[in-house]
Amino acid sequence: MHVFLTRLVLGAGLLAVSSSSLTAQEAPSPGLVRARYTKHEFRIRMRDGVSLFTAVYTPKDTSRSYPIMMERTPYSVAPYGIDNYPASLGPSPSFLEEGFIFVYQDVRGRYMSEGAFIEETPHKPEKRTPRDVDESSDAYDTIEWLLKNVRGNTGKVGLWGISYPGFYAAAALPGAHPAIKAVSPQAPVTDVFRGDDAFHNGAFMLAANYGFYVNFVEQKTPARPAGGADFDYGTPDGYEYYLKLGTLQRALDTVTGKSYFRAYLDHTTYDEFWRSRDISAHMKNITPAVLVTGGLFDAEDLQGPQRLFRALAKDSPQTPSTLVLGPWRHGGWARGDGAGLGNLDFGQKTSEFYREEIEFPFFMRHLKGVEAAIPRAWVFETGRNEWHKHDAWPPAEARGVSYYLGPRGSLLSNPPPVQDGGDEYTADPAKPVPYLSYVNMGMRGDYMTEDQRFAAARPDVLVYETAPLEFDVRTLGPVKVKLNVSSTGTDADFVVKLIDVYPGDAPDLRPQPSPRPPNAVRMGGYQQLVRGEPFRAKFRRSLEKPEPLIPGKVETIEFEMPDIAHTFRPGHKIMVQVQSSWFPLVDRNPQKFMDISKAVDADFVKAAHRVHRGSSVTLSVVP
Repeated sequence: MHVFLTRLVLGAGLLAVSSSSLTAQEAPSPGLVRARYTKHEFRIRMRDGVSLFTAVYTPKDTSRSYPIMMERTPYSVAPYGIDNYPASLGPSPSFLEEGFIFVYQDVRGRYMSEGAFIEETPHKPEKRTPRDVDESSDAYDTIEWLLKNVRGNTGKVGLWGISYPGFYAAAALPGAHPAIKAVSPQAPVTDVFRGDDAFHNGAFMLAANYGFYVNFVEQKTPARPAGGADFDYGTPDGYEYYLKLGTLQRALDTVTGKSYFRAYLDHTTYDEFWRSRDISAHMKNITPAVLVTGGLFDAEDLQGPQRLFRALAKDSPQTPSTLVLGPWRHGGWARGDGAGLGNLDFGQKTSEFYREEIEFPFFMRHLKGVEAAIPRAWVFETGRNEWHKHDAWPPAEARGVSYYLGPRGSLLSNPPPVQDGGDEYTADPAKPVPYLSYVNMGMRGDYMTEDQRFAAARPDVLVYETAPLEFDVRTLGPVKVKLNVSSTGTDADFVVKLIDVYPGDAPDLRPQPSPRPPNAVRMGGYQQLVRGEPFRAKFRRSLEKPEPLIPGKVETIEFEMPDIAHTFRPGHKIMVQVQSSWFPLVDRNPQKFMDISKAVDADFVKAAHRVHRGSSVTLSVVP
């Protein structure tokens, strides 16, 4: 939702991606778009009288009619003016070449549209008066107008969007206009308290949200994008910057989008404010076909696609819905070739495959009647680096296999004796565990594949690992965590990381310059993060009603990490790391029971935490 869109300016189809069907002379450009399409700008009136700015691009070839492809966005449909054209149209160049009517709309209260902007607009199932509006009704009213006023349309509509625009695509599904035949919510913001941008298991995702709201301008009236310099942190070192910033109240003082950031500080439990914004709760009787797309290494909206797909499967089993999970960071499927991420190499162009073999055929089938076989799930398995089709997700044959945190750093297939009392470490909020080994500002979009050897060397990180594996451990589905813990404090964070440890003689995946730089990453012994999640202990029984820890009392924390699709290969080891900070990715816990949004410097204290025997991580293993 946040970092990806501020960096790429995802407006009127501005992603420049490759396509094998366009020649080098026809690479996406404003000139090519201008040559093939005519631009129109409209202010379409909604049922409550608010007008939404809408850009429409119609093919110059009027010998046939075309379906409509629409994106609704809070990030601007620029460039404005009927003589100004974007570099490309649609999700990929294949759409531009094939021919559609492309529609882009500024949502309420953003850029050139009237009305008030509401983050993750709550859906209203019952609309008794014209004042009862939401994103579903705005999409409906827009499509109704387009069908009547844009010549040459076939009466069929597709919607797509990535991240926040993915939310607007998903929000069009409940009570969808009959003309909507296909919708692709990609990395959709779905429930920002339960695993998307804002909170993970009660812990606030500090760097991503602060980094977004220091530049997110609040609007009072319609306006074109205003230029200006990005926020000046005064240092390239995010660890240093956020430590000096200290408290969330000081963070609020420095952001631009204060009212939006303040909502995170005013609603630190799963209250009605957040419940009303969970669009997945409204996926009953959905009529369009749905292609839900997500990245296995999406640092922002990893949970959203999985939650939306599960809701569709449960509440609208008749709906033809498909889940795609690939080895991508946030939005990575829409740009580049997807051959690698961070230090990893996947041996194939995964993003091009998605655009040409999955996304484009999906819309062609439902909007133009071109036959295409679309499975229930398309999933790329890292480790083996293979695409696989599945009839269900997670696969029906997946079985839970538990690994227990044992003595002397062992990770065991059987529960160890409980007599030894477990392992203890001291967590100091003044020296939190960094989430990266090197200087970086904010949240890196590819941190979810990073080497964890630096963390394993810290005394405030517990490390458990198996012996070298003798056979593949193929894991497809959620990762379940059970921790038996105690603390000297009244609250604590527990960050659990699942890691693939490469053999010491593992070859480097990519060619290295000669002579090799002294700080070049070596893959021998690489500790690849596969999945990691924080859990704030006061939410162990409920996200709605936090409870303090009782110092010294053993408590059980159980939670589920988002699905993975990864094979631990023979010779590799499975590792689990446990720590109590992940900075500045996650805000610091004072380690005392309180509303952390109101903490002052003196509230942050050291505490000793113990992880007791019986703690485990359970993987969804497929034979």
